[in-house]
Amino acid sequence: MQATAYTYDPQTRTGSVLLDDGTPVSFDAAAFDAGGLLLLRPGQRVRIETEGGETERRITLVTLQTL
Repeated sequence: MQATAYTYDPQTRTGSVLLDDGTPVSFDAAAFDAGGLLLLRPGQRVRIETEGGETERRITLVTLQTL
């Protein structure tokens, strides 16, 4: 699934993304680390993997979207 980086705190490696429908979803340090990224800037397009349903969605991986 694709999303747009919304917030990112480099000290805690946590942040949030906006899904294409505008829904914000937070991610934790484990999801950020799983993607192998060093930094994330707001506005970057990212690919995310999630688990759980819409009401309990949890991001398990955040990585850059490449063409």
